[in-house]
Amino acid sequence: MAKREQRLRGVSASELKEKLRELVKSIVDSDDYTLEAADEAIATLSSLKHLKSPIPDDFPLPPQFRCPISTQLMSDPVILSTGQTYDRPFIQRWLNEGHRTCPQTQQVLSHTILTPNYLVRDMILLWCRDRGIDLPNPAKDLDEVVTNADRNHLNSLLRKLQLSVPDQKEAAKELRLLTKRMPSIRTLVGESSDTIPLLLSPLAAASTDPDLHEDLITTVLNLSIHDDNKKSFAEDPALISLLIDALKCGTIQTRSNAAAAIFTLSAIDSNKHIIGESGAIKHLLELLDEGQPLAMKDAASAIFNLCLVHENKGRTVRDGAVRVILNKMMDHILVDELLAILALLSSHPKAVEEMGDFDAVPLLLGVIRESTSERSKENCVAILYTICFSDRTKLKEIREEEKANGTLTKLAKCGTSRAKRKANGILERLNRSPSLTHTA
Repeated sequence: MAKREQRLRGVSASELKEKLRELVKSIVDSDDYTLEAADEAIATLSSLKHLKSPIPDDFPLPPQFRCPISTQLMSDPVILSTGQTYDRPFIQRWLNEGHRTCPQTQQVLSHTILTPNYLVRDMILLWCRDRGIDLPNPAKDLDEVVTNADRNHLNSLLRKLQLSVPDQKEAAKELRLLTKRMPSIRTLVGESSDTIPLLLSPLAAASTDPDLHEDLITTVLNLSIHDDNKKSFAEDPALISLLIDALKCGTIQTRSNAAAAIFTLSAIDSNKHIIGESGAIKHLLELLDEGQPLAMKDAASAIFNLCLVHENKGRTVRDGAVRVILNKMMDHILVDELLAILALLSSHPKAVEEMGDFDAVPLLLGVIRESTSERSKENCVAILYTICFSDRTKLKEIREEEKANGTLTKLAKCGTSRAKRKANGILERLNRSPSLTHTA
């Protein structure tokens, strides 16, 4: 049987189906079919199964490699805004159907940007390589097939953007809708280097209609979702400059979508460096500081992504991030998201110094006491660990908290493994300094 299956490997699905159809027909129509014919039918069916799923039955698939929707091995894993990982074609279909919740957690999505999960993809590739399995090619989304009609329609809209303001507004509004609904249009943009200059040309005017500005910046956001566009977009100085201008002025939706575009472009590490050098972080912090609910989360998401590279941490601290973040946290705004940024920044000495100056310790201890988020508690105690090992005078505040509430002792028993480790580290330092007093 194995030899038969091996012989059939490499045969196309259509040929296998035709062969199977003939074999089954001969078996069904004949009262005296041979065992060889049955074995051949079984081998053909097995080969068809292999085309659908190349994972042999005797290789149990790790659950973290399965798409929660298809339950099959993921070929293009992506991360949803809730942090869950799915195979791109299946979660994209879910979103295209109008769903705005996570299929697993049922959480409402803060945005619908899909970020490639390179870590999981590399783990899957390694797992397949070790077992001699070919990873299936990513499923081609039929919505991404570009037709001549799509190409002609896009070109007509780009030409319209060069006409009067009413024509520009009409074209920009349609482009905004098309680039949101049609992946094929997002794919098409990368075919020509002239597309982006033509798209953005109306923004070169001394003053731009607010609605036109919003529609064009939102179109850039929609286009930036397509992975093949990310690198070229970030390497276009004019485009990045216009996104920064949009962060500073325009409708709140325009500013929010500019921040969201920066977030999705920063999915690529090389883009993080380019965007950091552009000066965008300062304006993202200003948007966060202003406190417009619609824009704050997009700004925070972009800042977090940019701070994943070391050079941008220093820029973010110098631009005043610690003060802005602590003020928002005191107002109970985006606490979980901002703690994640603060935890990244805590590896920078200046950030740790400023946290001490801005009295962050009581705030962090309060979050550990009151929050129901294990991740937030973990981030808080990790930051506290860095602070108290940098400035021993802060240990007095922590000691008083322990006497009053036993906050770290409780966390050392019930937190995540990392939270327990950090909490125990602080408690050990407290125990080594029993007579600690606050000194200047």
